[in-house]
Amino acid sequence: MKQQKPGNRGPEARRGETPRSIDEYLAGVPEPARSTLERIRATIRSAAPPEATEIISYRIPAFKHKEMLIWFAAFTRHCSLFPTASVLDKIKKELRGFSTSKGSIHFPADRPPPPELIRKMVEARVAQIESKKRR
Repeated sequence: MKQQKPGNRGPEARRGETPRSIDEYLAGVPEPARSTLERIRATIRSAAPPEATEIISYRIPAFKHKEMLIWFAAFTRHCSLFPTASVLDKIKKELRGFSTSKGSIHFPADRPPPPELIRKMVEARVAQIESKKRR
């Protein structure tokens, strides 16, 4: 099993606590990351179907719509969005300038992706979920 470096996980995970809600998670996040994540949360909420729910998954905030939709989190040196690898693959040209890994996008707390790009990720993920349900 791969060992995580100290200080590489979100603020709640470092203390060994699992937050019970996104509000509780955000309360433990320092500025400017807290404000950035609050704006990201609002953007995701505006793009997600009305019945999507906010949850904590893997100790970080997430939205669920029939299945997991997207996660977001603050880390020591950056913030991240986790919309799945297939979503990132679909919009890879628009992710130039951002650090990405297989299923996540990383960015400084003071330079998040534009709301239009976040909405596009959420809408692409919802479309994936909905297309699975029709098969």
